[in-house]
Amino acid sequence: MRKLGRSEFEKLVEKGIRAIPEKFLLKLENVAIVVEDESGPTQNLLGLYEGVPQTLRGVNYGSVLPDKITIFQGTIEEEAVNEKDIEEIVKNTVWHEIAHHFGMDEAEVRRLEIKRREIRRTKP
Repeated sequence: MRKLGRSEFEKLVEKGIRAIPEKFLLKLENVAIVVEDESGPTQNLLGLYEGVPQTLRGVNYGSVLPDKITIFQGTIEEEAVNEKDIEEIVKNTVWHEIAHHFGMDEAEVRRLEIKRREIRRTKP
């Protein structure tokens, strides 16, 4: 499978962001979403959230650098079998990392991912 150009991949990330329900997009706060090549030699991450989840931000939260969501293009392309698969992995990874921004831990996100897959299977 061919590798996507960076701008082509970034368009998939933007599409993944637009797939998030608007009620959540309107609540995204102080977060940057970026694309990098790889997650590192000892990691095989598709995405990474770094920051202070909204649920932990207190009244003194302010004047801080944005949280960062990184989507790892190379890792996703290695995982995917075709371009449609890349698009689906990107969409799911964006959703996963934004869920962390809203304060969900890994176990909660995994449970919701299972529910999302079940709902998609039952939709016509």
